[in-house]
Amino acid sequence: MTVELSRPVSRRLLGTETLLVLGLSLGQSAVYAVVSIIAKLTADGPLSKQTASLNTSASSRPWLDLTYQLLGIVFALLPVLLAVHLLSRDPGDPARTLGLDGRRPGQDLARGAGLAALIGLPGLALFWVAAQLGVNATLVPAALPDLWWTAPVLILAAVQNAVLEEVIVVGYLVTRLRQLHWRLAAIIAASALLRGSYHLYQGFGAFVGNAVMGVVFSLFYLRTRRVMPLIVAHTLLDVFAFVGYALLPREWFDWL
Repeated sequence: MTVELSRPVSRRLLGTETLLVLGLSLGQSAVYAVVSIIAKLTADGPLSKQTASLNTSASSRPWLDLTYQLLGIVFALLPVLLAVHLLSRDPGDPARTLGLDGRRPGQDLARGAGLAALIGLPGLALFWVAAQLGVNATLVPAALPDLWWTAPVLILAAVQNAVLEEVIVVGYLVTRLRQLHWRLAAIIAASALLRGSYHLYQGFGAFVGNAVMGVVFSLFYLRTRRVMPLIVAHTLLDVFAFVGYALLPREWFDWL
């Protein structure tokens, strides 16, 4: 007897799938970020006097710290593999559907660098304004010890963040919401608000800045159907933030 393994995918099934993917990845991060900002707002002292640290040490023993850092990077990418795997049920190659292939390396690099400049320079200004207004926590982009592997791990963390966020929050989410027949404005808003929400632990300035970035990135993806330039742009922004903070004089970043 032959068992039929395939069946039409209903809108309800797609909706449940989308919620599960988000719940295992950045939707979960958004919930924790909301709890974190509530904790900061209800703690003693103003938000501006509190700290939000990224890329923190996981052990006082360097080799064990490196092991934890690498494991964290690898396992954080599993939701990306899951999303691409689920998209493989759709017609066509999921990598081409997302624009996650290497067909246009030169164009992807150029567009990514342009997007990084477009987002990065106004983003720095917004962070400065948020710091002056006291609506952000003090940001520490890198809190790893000064070891031989610090810069390479920070670069890998930047790549991991970029791949996870752009594939899930833009490529996968936009694709699924279009299949669920959401309006374009609602799709852009959902992607942008999700991106802003999982940065709330840094403060309200970070929420606004990342939501604006989400609008720009969603519009770019809807027009080009390529997530690779977004990964390039995000990687460049995070490498500048993480490695720059770790290597440059700390007083340069007092305004954060």
